[in-house]
Amino acid sequence: MSAEYATFALAPAIRTGAVSPSGSHRTHRDFLDFVVDGRPLLFRLADLDAVSPLAADIPPAILTESVRGLLLEAEAPLEGGRHVIYGCPECDDLGCGAVTAVIERDGEDIVWRDFAWQTDDTADLDFNGYRGIGPYRFRGDRYRSELERLLRDDDDATATPTHRRVLLIGARAAVLGKLAAALRTIGIGADIVQDTDGVTDDELRGYGAVAFGRAVTDEVRARVRDSFGRAGADVAYVDGLAPVVPVLVAQIVTALDPTPPERRRVTALAATAAEATVEVSSAVGVQLVAYRLDRLYRTHEKLLLDDVLEPGTHRIPLDAKAVKGQSFVVARTTGSELVVPVVR
Repeated sequence: MSAEYATFALAPAIRTGAVSPSGSHRTHRDFLDFVVDGRPLLFRLADLDAVSPLAADIPPAILTESVRGLLLEAEAPLEGGRHVIYGCPECDDLGCGAVTAVIERDGEDIVWRDFAWQTDDTADLDFNGYRGIGPYRFRGDRYRSELERLLRDDDDATATPTHRRVLLIGARAAVLGKLAAALRTIGIGADIVQDTDGVTDDELRGYGAVAFGRAVTDEVRARVRDSFGRAGADVAYVDGLAPVVPVLVAQIVTALDPTPPERRRVTALAATAAEATVEVSSAVGVQLVAYRLDRLYRTHEKLLLDDVLEPGTHRIPLDAKAVKGQSFVVARTTGSELVVPVVR
């Protein structure tokens, strides 16, 4: 086994939620990812839709159990000293599949080895082992220090820094109602108001983003910003691109993303009537979806791409009919989401 040390850290990450006009949805999840040698471990697993056991929305007792397991202060939950590193983002059923690894002590060091995809009690390394992933040797003191801070009651490290609530301000009640329902479906709280008059400072500090409809006046926008400023609330402001629910959801999901830009999978997106340009930081499955408003403000959806892209910049020709008129392109992966208007 290699004696070289790898660095170990935890960093906020998300599994983006998404909705479509057909009503299908994917739940938004905030979690802490494992960063090995400065790079999220999840990125080494290509196009994997999964979250770590250090999720923000699990009960404190379960979080504590997960942390103590990673610290080897509790018995391994699976045979052979194996621990779940990443699991299903919709449930905790091993039958959905999970990335597991053996975690063990070697003197003062901690070693993660024998990574595998596992769907039942026993891991089959010959058929489902991850070649080229690990083993990783961590300095025990630094490893424990990073995880133990999650157990301290006086430390806010047990939660990701994003408030998963958004304040919706606009004139189109029907659109706002549909948007709020879609956000709640994927695990993001949403409230609708005309402005922030009468909203207490404590309530304002509970939001992570404010989304303005296109009809909101500059005067109202300024008053809202002043209210949040006086409350000392650090929020992201979203100017809604169009009354298209999936587009607005993508904007809000992006605004709530705590992941530093250099650790996101989709790092840039641009679109013209002829092509879309997508930059990705690691091999990942990407969906490109076009949303178009017709003259009657009906929404039309067109899947443009659903493929695994290698790291780098990719230019994808677009169907001119799918992006004519007022159109928008959304790039989705399991870990990030971007939306841009089509520029002509």
